[in-house]
Amino acid sequence: MNRSRLARFTVALGSFACAIAFAAASGGCAIGHLIGGMLQNEEYQKLVETPPEYADLSGKRIAVVVDADLSVTYNHPKLVEMVTTGVTMRIGRDVPEAAVVHPQTILAWQWRTPQWNAMPYADLCESLNVDRVVFIDIYEYRLNPPGNRWLWEGVCAASVGVIEREGFDPDMFADSFNVTSNFPSVTGVERTAASEGQIETGLLAQFIQKTAWLFHDHLEPKYPDKYRPEAQAQR
Repeated sequence: MNRSRLARFTVALGSFACAIAFAAASGGCAIGHLIGGMLQNEEYQKLVETPPEYADLSGKRIAVVVDADLSVTYNHPKLVEMVTTGVTMRIGRDVPEAAVVHPQTILAWQWRTPQWNAMPYADLCESLNVDRVVFIDIYEYRLNPPGNRWLWEGVCAASVGVIEREGFDPDMFADSFNVTSNFPSVTGVERTAASEGQIETGLLAQFIQKTAWLFHDHLEPKYPDKYRPEAQAQR
């Protein structure tokens, strides 16, 4: 056990001992409530094995292609690059035998092909010479509530479709999903409480993770609304 983990364990053990001592002084019922609450919190932190929603990327050559509304890219010019890179890297790492096209190759192709998003889906596969295209169309991206720049309320929402080169109809998505991420998870976070970079980093990390999860086995919180990632990180 390294020093930082030992320190956290010591603090946690001390806190637990103090809580037990206080509960004992308050009576047996308090001890029962304390232990029950601890067990409930432990339940909220459980992760469950979850299969992919779409499992046919394994062994395929894959391109991750991201599109976004011009109003979004004007205000967030690095968004497409960050999502393309993040999702590509995760699929390449976590999908068995997946051969992903390098994100810079995709971005350069988009730059050279200004009308690419008007192409039939089948032509995307042909032009990129891939078996699958993971097409991410970001239709909402913001860091603040509409009309209120004094609060942080990040939202990233996209439709995600899979194009199969050899599919029954390669001009239609073989499967499609909707992915929405919100960060921070609590409301009313004032602008002075965090920087724009922190909010954007947290929002994109969550969105990229949820998008990549569609395509590989992973662990998800059993109770997403109760799960506290910061508590998990301290273990």
